[in-house]
Amino acid sequence: MELKEKLLSSFMAFEEQVDVHSELHDLRTLAIKNFENKGFPTKKEESWKYTSLNAILKNDFTVFPKHENSIEFKDVKKYFIHEIDTFKVVFIDGVFSSNLSSTTHEGLDICLMSSALNKPKYKMVIDTYFNKIASKDESLTSLNTAFANEGAYINIPKSKVVNKPIEIMYFSTGTEAALMVQPRNLVIVGENSHVQIIERHQSLNENPVLTNSVTEIFAQKRAIVDYYKIQNDNHEANLIDNTYVSQKQESHVSVQTFSFGGNLTRNNLNFYHFGERLTSTLNGITIIGGKQHVDHYTLVHHATPNCESFQDYKGIFSDNSTGVFNGKIFVEKEAQKTNAFQKSNNILLGNKSTINAKPQLEIFADDVKCSHGCTVGQLDETALFYMQQRGIPKKEAKALLMYAFSNAVIESIKIPELKQRITKIIANKLGVKIGFDL
Repeated sequence: MELKEKLLSSFMAFEEQVDVHSELHDLRTLAIKNFENKGFPTKKEESWKYTSLNAILKNDFTVFPKHENSIEFKDVKKYFIHEIDTFKVVFIDGVFSSNLSSTTHEGLDICLMSSALNKPKYKMVIDTYFNKIASKDESLTSLNTAFANEGAYINIPKSKVVNKPIEIMYFSTGTEAALMVQPRNLVIVGENSHVQIIERHQSLNENPVLTNSVTEIFAQKRAIVDYYKIQNDNHEANLIDNTYVSQKQESHVSVQTFSFGGNLTRNNLNFYHFGERLTSTLNGITIIGGKQHVDHYTLVHHATPNCESFQDYKGIFSDNSTGVFNGKIFVEKEAQKTNAFQKSNNILLGNKSTINAKPQLEIFADDVKCSHGCTVGQLDETALFYMQQRGIPKKEAKALLMYAFSNAVIESIKIPELKQRITKIIANKLGVKIGFDL
């Protein structure tokens, strides 16, 4: 049975297992109908022109894991930012792990989507925010909405500075021969509040995994949200990450994506503006080799005046790897005084490595500062020769040049321990020896 048919046939059985009110039932039904009509995206769609899911969909994925799995913290400790204290929300094969999680808090509402979706005390919040900014047309987002049940629910109240980062971790044990999981996250950050969130998906063996994740982030007036995505999974892991961000007046939201591992990774990142004098920041570093494939698809929708957005994506591609960057800045007629900047810089290290870049500007306002740029090239041979002349071996010289290339994004990380972790992962990817495996 093909995966699409398996998902459609599983939908009714899934709905019987969850205690939902009628509004959510209707929402799920509309979402599964949209997926049924559209199916999985293909290269015939312009936004998926350079990314094919065909090879992945041939796997016989288990939609719901049959076994309960438990792992110990010592087995996965290295994947956490254990140098500092954090709130931890941990899932194993799509199921919440109370043993590995640490959500004790004062004045915060950190719980599970399954609780938020099904308990009456959360109804008002769910009615206000759930599925309000996520696309109703995109087929994979609709598929996630139809099966939405588990994930992280984070609601930061007004005027609250969260005193430590929140880590959202999704582990796949590999008990199933092939597994598909669909986590759903909802993050609401109140007026004048500040939160830092780190998200990671990690397989613990080489069995194929397909993760179709959706995250909705709502930043209220003057809220500050720093969201970090670490993508350094095994070579049989596939991730489709759909993130939707709603910003209100004077808010600052930064989403930084670090793509190093996995077989195929697709990041759909969408920012929508609903207030003036706000700032959106989208940064990314991609370093891949072999036959890895990473696709960044970004949209910043400027709909209000006096707002700023900044996009800075760096890519280093070796062997037969493929990168895609499709970034769009859309400026409405009302969005005067917009300042929007986008750039994608890429280095090809292999003769067969590829980058497909398509920066886009669509502007209907006449008083704006908007720019975009894209570069594709190789390492500067003159700089490499200069460093070798001063006694730096060629391998280390290449690593230093590539690290310098990525440094602007690295320096924007606001959590020192996370910056150190990313630096070590990059060092590993560039072939520089460090003390432990990441």
